[in-house]
Amino acid sequence: MIDIKLLREDREQTTKLLETRGVDPALLNMVLEIDSNLRSTMAERDNLRAEINRVSGEVATAIRQGDRSKAEDLRVLSKELGAKAAVLERETTKLDEERRRYLAVIPNLPDARVPVGSSEEQNVVERAWSQRSGEVPYSQFVLEEFPLHKRVPHWEIGEQLGILDLPRAAKISGSMFPMFKGSGAKVVRALTSFALNEHQDSYLEVRPPTFVKRQTMVSTGHLPKFEEDAYHMELDDLFAIPTAEVPLTSMFKDEILEERELPIRLTATTPCFRREAGSAGKDTRGLLRVHEFDKVELFACCTYEQRDEAFYDILKRAEQLIRALGLVYRVVHLCTGDLGISSARTIDLEVYSPGVDRWLEVSSVSWFSDYQARRANLRYRRMQDGRVVLLNTVNGSALAWPRIWAAIMEMGREADGSVTLPTCLAPYLGGFSKISPSGALS
Repeated sequence: MIDIKLLREDREQTTKLLETRGVDPALLNMVLEIDSNLRSTMAERDNLRAEINRVSGEVATAIRQGDRSKAEDLRVLSKELGAKAAVLERETTKLDEERRRYLAVIPNLPDARVPVGSSEEQNVVERAWSQRSGEVPYSQFVLEEFPLHKRVPHWEIGEQLGILDLPRAAKISGSMFPMFKGSGAKVVRALTSFALNEHQDSYLEVRPPTFVKRQTMVSTGHLPKFEEDAYHMELDDLFAIPTAEVPLTSMFKDEILEERELPIRLTATTPCFRREAGSAGKDTRGLLRVHEFDKVELFACCTYEQRDEAFYDILKRAEQLIRALGLVYRVVHLCTGDLGISSARTIDLEVYSPGVDRWLEVSSVSWFSDYQARRANLRYRRMQDGRVVLLNTVNGSALAWPRIWAAIMEMGREADGSVTLPTCLAPYLGGFSKISPSGALS
C-alpha cells in the first residue's frame, strides 16, 4: 500500500498522481479524515495511559505513607481512567482497521516514466521485433504477410494433430481448462525446462506452495480488490495462486535482510489459477484466456537504487526467450489507467499469433516500489547507517505458456499440416524439432 505520509505531507501531488489512475479524490479525503481521527484518538489514549501510570505511582506512595483513604480514592480514579483508555483502545483498533481497509484498495503511485492515460487504448507501443526486420521502433514496424497455412487458429491445429483436447478437458473440469496431449504436452514441458535453464545463471530456482494464506494474497495486492478472480478454499481459507509472484513475494515476510545480500533473484515454475470472473464471452476460444496454466516467473527484491537494473534484467530475459523461440513481438508501456493496483511501472510483451490475427500478452514486467513490501513487511538493513527500511520488489513472466504455445503452433505450421518447432527446444524434445501431420515428434 502507499505510504500514508505521502498523503499527509504532499497531499496535492499525491492526489494528482492517483487521479491519473482513476482514484476519486473524495476517497483520499476520507482516508485522511480517518487518519486524523486515528492519530487524535491514539494521542488521547496514550495521554490516558501516562495518567494511569502517574496515578498508580501515587497509589504506591499513599500506601507507603499509610494514607489508605487517599490510596483507595486513587484506585477508583485509576479504574475510571482505565475504562476510558479501554474505550479509546477499541476505537483506535477500529479506526486503524478502517484506514487499512481503504488503503488496501488505493493503487500505487505511478512512476514518472509511465504514460498518462485512462485505459489500455492509451498504452504506448514502443518497439517491435521479428526475425525478418530485427528490432525497430513500432512506428517503423511492418508486420509480414503470412501464408494461409499459418492463418489457422491453434485450437484447430491442436485438434487436427491430436495434441490439444479442449472438449475432454471441459468434460473433466469445465470450459477454459486446457488439456495438452502427446507432443503438445511435451512442448509445454520443454518450454518450462528451456526457460528455467536460461535463468539458472542468476536466479535461484524455487518450487513454492500452490496454495497460500489470505494475508499472502493481500501482500501482493491481489486481495481484497480481485477476490472474485481467485479460487478460494473456504474451509481452510487458502487461495490457489494466480502467479508465483504471490508466494515469492512473501518468502522474506517479517524478516530483515542485509543490504549486502541484495538483490535477491528468484525463479519458479508453478500452475497458475484465475477465475477470469469479468471475462465472460471475451477471448474464451482456445488458449487465449484459461483458468489454469503453467508459467515461469522471475522475481527480485532489491533496494530502490537497484530497481531499474532488476527491472531491465527481467525484461531482457523475457525478450531473449521470445527471440529464441522465433516469435514476432512488440513492447508495450502501460499507461497509468491500465496499471495493476500494485504496480508503479509495467511493460508488457505481446507476441503476434497469425492464426487468430492478434497480439497476445505473454509477459508483464512490473516494478512495485515499496508498495508490496509495506503490505508484506519486507525490510533490509542499510550498510550506510544501519537503518531498517522497506525493500522494492520487481517481477515478470518469462514466460506464460498457453499463448506462447498457441503462437508457436500457428507460426510453425507448414502447408502439409506439420508444425516446425523452435530449434532451441530440440534438446528438451529428444532432439526432435517438428510435429508431423500424425501428431508425433519427428
